[in-house]
Amino acid sequence: MAPIPGSGLAKGLAVTLRTMTRKSVTEQYPDALPELPPRTRGVIGLFEENCTVCMLCARECPDWCIYIDSHKETVPAAAPGGRERSRNVLDRFAIDFSLCMYCGICIEVCPFDALFWSPEFEYAETDIRELTHERDKLREWMWTVPAPPALDPGAEEPKEIAAARKTAEKLAAQTAQTAQTDSAADRAEPGEGES
Repeated sequence: MAPIPGSGLAKGLAVTLRTMTRKSVTEQYPDALPELPPRTRGVIGLFEENCTVCMLCARECPDWCIYIDSHKETVPAAAPGGRERSRNVLDRFAIDFSLCMYCGICIEVCPFDALFWSPEFEYAETDIRELTHERDKLREWMWTVPAPPALDPGAEEPKEIAAARKTAEKLAAQTAQTAQTDSAADRAEPGEGES
């Protein structure tokens, strides 16, 4: 059966009339900020104190958009007769967000939790050369990183926390036992003025 001439036009006008009567759902962006999901990939924040300049993030980055410079510093011996040690000191940590593809590999491979996803997304620049952000800017974004979600109440305790708790309890028990032994010894010994 052949379609009735003009039926397509009638369907199009029906859709137009239906949508004209509905309220608009456009969010007025600069005035009303969007509610982002908790795991939004905005920018990468740097927690500089945890960075050991191991260079894993820069080596694993498929876009080669992470730039790290460092130097070695000699640390004096901790104890007399010990040897001096050397450590890497971070001089520059920069990410070129004009190249970054937000894959998150750098965050996954960081063994010391120095990189985190921040939900910040308002970092546009008028010049593409200004999209290379240095460690000061990355550190500012670190404070916008949301707290991790709460653990499931039914989950077992992490091994690290359980081991730390056992060690603390053992140390507290030893301290209490030593204090009891010392107080018992003080009571058993006669005072200087007694005979």
